[in-house]
Amino acid sequence: MKNSTYFILLTLIVGCSNPIKISNQTPSHDPKITEAELLAHIKYLSDNKREGRFPGSKGSKEAIDYISKQFKTNNILPGGTKDFLQPFEFIAGIKADNDTRLVLDGKDLSLNKDFIPIEFSSNGKFEGEIAFVGYGFLINDSISWNDYKGINLDGKWALIFSGAPGGDHPHSKFRNHSALRKKAILAKDKNALGVIFVNQKGNEGLKTLKHTPNSLSIGIPVIQIKRDIANQLLSQRLNDLQIKLDEQKQPQSFSIDKNIRGELKLKREIKLIPNVIGIIPGNDLKLKEEYIVLGAHFDHLGLGEQGSGSLMPGSKLIHNGADDNSSGTAALLELSSKLSKNKGLLKRSIILMGYNAEEEGLLGSKYFVNNPTVDLQSIVAMINMDMIGRMSNNAVTVGGTGTANIFESTLKEINKDHNLKLKMSPEGFGPSDHASFYINNIPVLFFFTGTHSDYHKPSDDWQRINIEGQKKITDFIYDLTLNLSRMSEKPVFKESGPKQATQARSTFKVTLGIMPSYVSDEKGLVIDGVRKNGPAGKAGIKKGDMIISIKGKEVNSIYDYMYRLEKLEPGEVVKVTIIREGEELTLAINL
Repeated sequence: MKNSTYFILLTLIVGCSNPIKISNQTPSHDPKITEAELLAHIKYLSDNKREGRFPGSKGSKEAIDYISKQFKTNNILPGGTKDFLQPFEFIAGIKADNDTRLVLDGKDLSLNKDFIPIEFSSNGKFEGEIAFVGYGFLINDSISWNDYKGINLDGKWALIFSGAPGGDHPHSKFRNHSALRKKAILAKDKNALGVIFVNQKGNEGLKTLKHTPNSLSIGIPVIQIKRDIANQLLSQRLNDLQIKLDEQKQPQSFSIDKNIRGELKLKREIKLIPNVIGIIPGNDLKLKEEYIVLGAHFDHLGLGEQGSGSLMPGSKLIHNGADDNSSGTAALLELSSKLSKNKGLLKRSIILMGYNAEEEGLLGSKYFVNNPTVDLQSIVAMINMDMIGRMSNNAVTVGGTGTANIFESTLKEINKDHNLKLKMSPEGFGPSDHASFYINNIPVLFFFTGTHSDYHKPSDDWQRINIEGQKKITDFIYDLTLNLSRMSEKPVFKESGPKQATQARSTFKVTLGIMPSYVSDEKGLVIDGVRKNGPAGKAGIKKGDMIISIKGKEVNSIYDYMYRLEKLEPGEVVKVTIIREGEELTLAINL
């Protein structure tokens, strides 16, 4: 699962006010979902040999082969673009080319020893003068601080301290202003040619260059240099300037009579990684053209390196992810077997989907909904299984129960035969793959047994799985899926809760009422969804539009958009420029 703060979701039901009883019908086979088979799947997927199933790794490829072979053994039809696979591009890493060079004040610096490019830097040759700009703050809220007062950055590079006075801690009043990307975008807005960061603390080394979702270029070169080199640029005044800044909290900015030149060449390692997709066709002449999606992501955090999402970052220990999400994948495989052997009972068709790169930002499910292998409007519900292996007190959380008209009543009726403690949550959005479907107006259900002390740690191993509890949940989902498949009418979608993460909106004073794409690599912000009655919807913005500027300031990525949004005030009327079907339009949005 993407993170430990969770919402929850759902899947499929509709058309009838009551679930359909099927117990009086005798299938041609009576396959059992067994604890032994569930655990065998979990053991294989979470074995040390899989090395944490990081996307593109050897262990991930072995997991993909395993899922594909299970589908084939279970007589599942291929549903991908290449047999069972649906490949898509994944940025697996980033590195500085050997041609990357930097000359400061006439001195050649050594890559990785004296300087390092920051992951969101742009490439290219450069040359210019330098100005010291303190902490690179421009704050006018509870704090008043302007490091850009009286300094002209036209044609200059900005030399900026990372961090903030008092260091980086959760209660710092500078916390919302200290992110390197924020500081670099602000310097760019002030016409800086590039940014040079220097550590606030003398004992910290250079950052590790690693690809993260934050790696999208901001459009200017950005580097970090060691403190001793920055001190030389400032004629041995670095410590004195930092003390004055921290004590006086007043700008100490000035131009430096020094020059910077060089070239940055960052290369991104792109791999093709796949989702794994199978289909069980339904039998009703009409309803078989409608689909229920059963999904679970199979990727995890690899060795838990920096930026992976590990809660023990840098440990370089295998994160096996038995609960997250070998448990959901095991349930998917067992359900594929039982549903296939009972396919004579199915009216609607079933799509079985193993998602890749969920931990990297729901990349696999996002790719599928943007490049569906069936008509997206023919998907009547999506059931997501993520972390279902730690049942306690016979309880399971089911999210998304408000996203279709009869989900809650149907779940309660089915539970009469299972006696689980269902903790229902109506919201459709959450930090797992169901969110990709919810924002596309597809009813969702999300099964989840809760976070625990092993979450995103190397200790999430198969020995801690409650396999008896997992079997109960898998049996419940089987009955739910069968009922949804056989209902005469499809579920009716209802918007239930926001279509973006609540915590992502908490620092903003306004909202545009859009769902941004978090995975698009186009230059601009692609819009995945628009709330009709929101400010953007009222202004005429549509799904698929791409925002390229707000109030005349460039928007090259989701991170630029969030930075621009943070600066907007209630009551403003702002001009937003978009690209729609190749045409540039400017719309006025009333906030």
